Amino acid sequence: MGFFMSKKAKVAALSIFSNTLLVLSKAVVGIITGSISVISESVHSGIDLIASVIAYYSVKISSDPCDEKHPYGHGKSESISGLIEAVLIFSAGLIIIIQSIEKIASGSHIEKIEFGIYIMLFSTFMNLIVSKMLFKVAKEEDSLALEADAQHLMTDVYTTLGVFGGLVLIKIFNLPLLDPIIAILIAVFIIRVSIQLTIKAIDPLMDRHLPDAEIEKIKQIICSEPEVKAYHKLRTRKSGPQRHIDFHILVKKSLHIDKAHALTERLEENIKLKLSNSEVVIHVEPSDHHEE
Repeated sequence: MGFFMSKKAKVAALSIFSNTLLVLSKAVVGIITGSISVISESVHSGIDLIASVIAYYSVKISSDPCDEKHPYGHGKSESISGLIEAVLIFSAGLIIIIQSIEKIASGSHIEKIEFGIYIMLFSTFMNLIVSKMLFKVAKEEDSLALEADAQHLMTDVYTTLGVFGGLVLIKIFNLPLLDPIIAILIAVFIIRVSIQLTIKAIDPLMDRHLPDAEIEKIKQIICSEPEVKAYHKLRTRKSGPQRHIDFHILVKKSLHIDKAHALTERLEENIKLKLSNSEVVIHVEPSDHHEE
């Protein structure tokens, strides 16, 4: 069955596998060493695992075709997925901060620190490889859910490197207090990413217009047709990877209906060539002589 999975579903499944392995590895090493920064990384990877599962199902849902109840498709499932993931990341950041403050108050002690150093290196390389694959497919498929998952893993790369450096310093200089301090810095970084992801996920849910650069391309295509005397009511929005575009054009009253139809088809085709995954609706209106 896995052979017939889409490219998006396959890379999302890979992310689930890698995160599961890292959660278990970091949790075991965190317990053995007693390092709050390693445990915080385990929590971080646990959130990434949940996010990967959400991303996997959201990309499968978003790929479903339009139906009677969902005439515009299921693309917004990816935005909902991104929003849920953002909330989970934010929660993980708060948990790490609380645990770190408790560790500072009770005193920090780490044993067998080498295990922590090794697992951080292993985690860095694995997340780097998987996140690059996710980013590549997310760009090819214009998938917000995969992009969010890739962002999570990249934050894991940066935070894991921070923990690695901190553990090395702790081993060299015997400063166990660095451990919870590093964990708090990781949490602040995680919360910042969650806020950025929240903003990006909310825009499509609120039917925000397409980026200005894309709207400018649409305007240029419309104006490139000499038979179009004017246009108005240009509206755009995005649902998952799908772009929805509609506008009105004014043409001469004398323009035959066959030519007007050919004009709209030409405009639709040119817009779809410039902006992939576009659904275009064009309304034709007759123009008075003094408006031409």
